[in-house]
Amino acid sequence: MSTNTPVRLALIGAGRIGSNHAELVARHVPGATLVAVADPTPNADRLADDLDVSVVERSAQAVLDRSDVDAVLITTPARTHADLVAQAAAAGKHVFVEKPMAVTLDEADRAIAAAANAGVVLQVGFNRRFAPGWVAARAAIEAGRVGTPQLLRSATRDPGPFSADPARIPPGTIFLETLIHDFDALCFLNPGARPVRVTALADALIRPDAKAAGHRDTAVVTIEFDNGAIATAEASFSALYGYDVRAEVFGSGGMVTAGNGRTSDMTYYGPEGIGIDTARRDTDLLRSAYLAEFVAFTRAIRTGTPAPVTGTDARIALSVALAAVRSAATGRAVEIADLVAEVTA
Repeated sequence: MSTNTPVRLALIGAGRIGSNHAELVARHVPGATLVAVADPTPNADRLADDLDVSVVERSAQAVLDRSDVDAVLITTPARTHADLVAQAAAAGKHVFVEKPMAVTLDEADRAIAAAANAGVVLQVGFNRRFAPGWVAARAAIEAGRVGTPQLLRSATRDPGPFSADPARIPPGTIFLETLIHDFDALCFLNPGARPVRVTALADALIRPDAKAAGHRDTAVVTIEFDNGAIATAEASFSALYGYDVRAEVFGSGGMVTAGNGRTSDMTYYGPEGIGIDTARRDTDLLRSAYLAEFVAFTRAIRTGTPAPVTGTDARIALSVALAAVRSAATGRAVEIADLVAEVTA
């Protein structure tokens, strides 16, 4: 594709995160244009009207059949991702897919192979790799300013109060859809290292009444890497003060941190005391990161270069998530190599 030709993108899945992505692409990504929205619900019509998009389709395949679509943004429920990646690749469309790319390693391998065989760009939505604090932390680590990474931490605390119906949250969600961001971030902040062993503990501290049905809303995971570093990742579904994501890398030569939950560096001093504005949504706190990942996706398509977050990156994070699911269920540490061996057996 010529670097002067706009990339024509279609959205598949017009829910909350899909609508956020569509707005960024339609209004803020240079070299990209949103040409279609696909969703079986009225969300598609409302979003298309708001963004002046003329094409609304009810199925993903209808979008994939269009000759005026170069690439798709897949923001449907997680368990549909791998199939849609394979369908899009078979149709010759470049793919941006929200995390997780798949929910099993077999699915991940199929999605990766489909994109490779079709020669299309496959990028996965791990937005923290594009957030300024995480980018700066990675640069400091690569420059040797932290020395050898020894202890790493990552946290995701979704804004509360928690109001979702636990019965509608699939088992393992806290690992596969929430902490998977942290697993990828920890790999990103420990460059060149691979996770090898996972130990996880999860409970229903926010909705203990739902625990017997398999709901888990609070978790801590320990990850051991092949370079000796030890990492912890934690998640909660209800932070009453807002959306909170943070990271820390401590090494032999220093430490870096990223994230603080603030929407700006303004601090208010008033009769009630001292206060700061905190983000209520990921799309508020990480807006610049979301924008940067779509700019990078568009650039990869126009220049014919690899995506900055690949299917292989997503598979590594997924392997940690699946190991955490098993560890939480069994109460034992899980070797990632054992999970991989099961796939290839």
